Amino acid sequence: QVQLVESGGGLVQAGGSLRLSCAASGRTFITPMGWFRQAPGKEREFVATINSSGSSTKYADSVKGRFTISRDNAKSTVYLRMDSLKPEDTAVYYCAVGRGIQLGSLEWIYWGQGTQVTVSS
Repeated sequence: QVQLVESGGGLVQAGGSLRLSCAASGRTFITPMGWFRQAPGKEREFVATINSSGSSTKYADSVKGRFTISRDNAKSTVYLRMDSLKPEDTAVYYCAVGRGIQLGSLEWIYWGQGTQVTVSS
């Protein structure tokens, strides 16, 4: 079992930045990790993922060039740096533990409770 706790969300103006953190505890952290988001009335969508070593990442087209996923395995923490935020980035952001080899076909097996990000125009 792995417990995930997200933090760093909040209210920011359009064009601003936030950095989300996801601290993991429990079983080994050395797995692929991902960030997802869910806006009101919409389905949860993929944002970014990173492999176990941090050497490979993948992003949704909507955030590519603006968001950066990273990890510190010594701290069992994964981060999501969000720059040039837009009102359409408003959502609850979740981190998740992935299982698999290919970043494009991971199975997501553990989820955090989420942190709210609100971007005002």
